[in-house]
Amino acid sequence: MRGYPVNLRKDGKYILVTFPDIPEAITQGNNRAHALEMAREALEVAMDFYFEDQRPVPVPSRPKRGQAVVELPVSVEAKVLLLNEMLRQKVRPIELARRIGTTKQEVNRLTDLKHATKIDRIDAALRALGKRLIVDVA
Repeated sequence: MRGYPVNLRKDGKYILVTFPDIPEAITQGNNRAHALEMAREALEVAMDFYFEDQRPVPVPSRPKRGQAVVELPVSVEAKVLLLNEMLRQKVRPIELARRIGTTKQEVNRLTDLKHATKIDRIDAALRALGKRLIVDVA
């Protein structure tokens, strides 16, 4: 998962920002730089809707040439990957807790965007699902 492409469109004196892959994320800015700054906030806020509704977060589509992209913070991206894998495998928090030897409350914190989580715990949860979290430098 990398950056989500954004559509920037002049709308009166503002720049309207939408995400083709995340329709819940809509914002605006006074100029391009401000619009992209606001876009990151809107994208993070939109993730809450997916987590609250227990819906898979769409994977970002490939950006068109020259199209701006907005990246999620690594901590949020890791939680998105965990949520998506839990939903894909239909593993409930209580079952994941059993697999990693912890409580359901801790698993709920692993999938809570507002809770600070050590990346090692997310990796352990993904490993219990048969996956690995891979960190890379580009």
